[in-house]
Amino acid sequence: MLSLLNSFRIIALLEGVSYILLLFVATPIKYLGDDPMYVKLLGMPHGILFLAYIVLAIMVGQDLKWKTRTLLIVLVASIIPFGTFYIEKKYLKNKAL
Repeated sequence: MLSLLNSFRIIALLEGVSYILLLFVATPIKYLGDDPMYVKLLGMPHGILFLAYIVLAIMVGQDLKWKTRTLLIVLVASIIPFGTFYIEKKYLKNKAL
């Protein structure tokens, strides 16, 4: 069974990838190619992953006893492209699996 931390790592990776695909693939296709299909396909899964990331970040933050500042950095990282990858490297990499 996956631990809370491992679940967060997986969701963070998926959320980061979905955000990058949405921003750098689907949105340009929508506006440059006049084809909104990819935004529609990626939008809902990304939204669900984003919400799961926020909930799991709060749960992991309580579990790891993060300071409020650390939790805010982790939460803000979800709206910055490549931010979730930074969080993995900076805050989660050395945590036990």
